Order: sequence, then C-alpha cells, then structure tokens
Amino acid sequence: MKPIIQLLHFGYHQAMSCIFPVAIFTTLAITSVIEIPFLYRYDAILLILLGVQFLMYRSGLESIDEIKVICIFHVIGLVLEIYKVWMGSWSYPEPGYTKLLGVPLYSGFMYASVASFMCQIWRRLRMDMTGWPGLIPSLMLGGAIYLNFFTHHFIPDFRWWLTVLVFIVFWKTWIIYRVRTETYRMPLTLAFIIVGFFIWTAENIATFFDGWKYPDQQETWQFVSFSKISSWFLLVIISVIIVAQLKHVKANLINHDTRIK
Repeated sequence: MKPIIQLLHFGYHQAMSCIFPVAIFTTLAITSVIEIPFLYRYDAILLILLGVQFLMYRSGLESIDEIKVICIFHVIGLVLEIYKVWMGSWSYPEPGYTKLLGVPLYSGFMYASVASFMCQIWRRLRMDMTGWPGLIPSLMLGGAIYLNFFTHHFIPDFRWWLTVLVFIVFWKTWIIYRVRTETYRMPLTLAFIIVGFFIWTAENIATFFDGWKYPDQQETWQFVSFSKISSWFLLVIISVIIVAQLKHVKANLINHDTRIK
C-alpha cells in the first residue's frame, strides 16, 4: 500500500508542476478551434499566457524568484526561435501584431514552461544534487550546447559529441528528491533523457494544434522527428544548469545572511 501512496504523491507533485505547460497546450487547443474577436490568434495566446503567469504568481503557485528564472528562459528561447525561423527550421505562418522578425512573442513561453516545471518540481520534491561538476564545467558545457543550436547550420553539428561530453561531465551527478518522508535518487543523465522525451511528446501536441509548423508539416500534420529528442535532451541540460546554479547562489546567500545574524 505504501508504494501506491508514494506514487500518488509523486504523481500529484508532477501534475502540479506541469500547470503552466498544460495551460499552454490548452490555450493552443482552444484557440485552434475558437476564434477570439478582434485579436489575431498569436496575440490572444500571448495575452492568455501572461494572464496565467500573473494568476500563478498571485496565487502563490510561483514565487518572484521563479518568475525571474522563467523570464530568463523566455529571452533565451525567443532569441533561438528568431534564429531558427530565419534559418527556415520551422515557421509561424499566421499573422499577429506581437511578432518579432516573424516570431510571435508567445513562443518564448514554450521554453519558459520548461523552466517553470524545473522550478516547481525542484521546490515540491525538495530536490538537491550530489556530485555537481561545479560552476565552470557546467556553464562551459551549457554554453557550448546553446551555441551549437546556432552554429550547426554552417559548421558540423557537434550534438553527439556534446551528448558524450554530458555523460562524462555529469556521470557522478545524482538528483536527490523527497516524497513525503522518503528520500530517493536518480542519475541526472537519466532525468535528462526522461524529460527530453516528454518535451518531444509535448512538441507533437503543440504542432498538432498549429503552435508552429516544421517544413514537413506545411501540408498536413505528422509526428515530429525522433531526432528532436536529442535536441530537447540537450536543451533540458541548459535548463537544469541554469536552475541549479541559481538555486546554489540563493542557498549561499541565505547561509551568508544567517551567519551575519
């Protein structure tokens, strides 16, 4: 009976951590079948998601620190989106006033939703890590991964080399998480793979509701290539690195303030 109770609690916290991603999918689904008067669809999606973020903050579901992390990811994602659309990797064919260089501003929330999940699950499961490689190796690896998303269009794609490097850098790193009074752990690289797969699944849902279109989806929808899982695997690493480092900095500040008192 206890394992079932633990699983239910774990599932509950996972579900609560997915509120913002679910809000995005719901908004995409509703706006794909219901036209909002006097608003282009992309503009309506942006307003709705801004409203969801405001309500989550006012209700206490997200803290001001988590909002700051989400904003960082929104900017990181939007820059990447602008570049990818410019390179023809995918497109946003519908009109909208809130488009920047062909990219609707709401698109940054796709990346921000990953940050929202990370922050929420970190807090809800009282997560910690052991064997973290440190600031310099993790930031250098995260920077190289992000840069490769841009450079692989005109120089060789190093994603598989970077993937091997991820397993080398993080091979000692474990996630420690807690469900009620029990403590569990998981290799960080395994968590990267699991989350990457679920983001790929979410991407299929988003493109099904015309959140954006890949070149082979212009005429009719079809599954996103399995190769995209490797891209999301690497993106999740960037997310974890940023969130983990910010949590580490905050913990040090709190400890410093405690010692001063």
